Amino acid sequence: MDRIIRLTLALFVIILVSFSAVFMYTAYVGNAYRSSLSSTYTYTCTFSTDSPLYNVTFFIPVPANKAGNSPMVSRISAHDIPGMPELWQTTLFDSGKMTMLKITTPSIVPPAGTTKENPYVIRFGTELATKGPIDTADPILDSAMFRPVQNVQKADCRKDSPAGSSCFTYITSFYADYSSNPNAEVRFTSGVIGDNSWKIFEPQSNEYRTDISLLMFGENHGWTSAQGFLERGIGSHDAPFSGS
Repeated sequence: MDRIIRLTLALFVIILVSFSAVFMYTAYVGNAYRSSLSSTYTYTCTFSTDSPLYNVTFFIPVPANKAGNSPMVSRISAHDIPGMPELWQTTLFDSGKMTMLKITTPSIVPPAGTTKENPYVIRFGTELATKGPIDTADPILDSAMFRPVQNVQKADCRKDSPAGSSCFTYITSFYADYSSNPNAEVRFTSGVIGDNSWKIFEPQSNEYRTDISLLMFGENHGWTSAQGFLERGIGSHDAPFSGS
């Protein structure tokens, strides 16, 4: 009987120690993750043209979640976007499903020496931290994307896509209204990267990347479609948060 009691007590102690160890490990991992987590969006936008444009109006998609909320809104509203021309008039439009930025300017005139091989480029963007982890595993679900996200198709990844990426194409909306000569080439590109980084025992991170592009010829007066590309699931997804 005494032997049974001793074995029972020993087993109880082993179970208690094991449970305590698991609890302490889980608590440490969770605390280390939360205290070291840094989540950031990086947004860029580029226009290029080889010819003067007049009476210009653009409606460009701003990265937003499926509810139309964009982490870039505060910076854009405060005109705190490095590289954006001061003479451009900007207005945000939120439809509840997407966020668009209206840009108007009397003209965009390239400097002398501009050619098709050496176009005039306007580039602006910003980087900002966000509260909580960004869903990099399935960003279309609720992370900042160029919405509306339509006609999503599985695609081959690019040669420089990180290992383990899942890649997709999609289309989104873009509006351009301007006058120019018939041979003008106007290119629009924009991109966003959502990144999480943290440290538990060693530095780890994950991210997604998406970009859209559009090449226009001559003058334009209306809505068109921009081609989108998404790389998701980049990096480590062992963090104690299922969405990352």
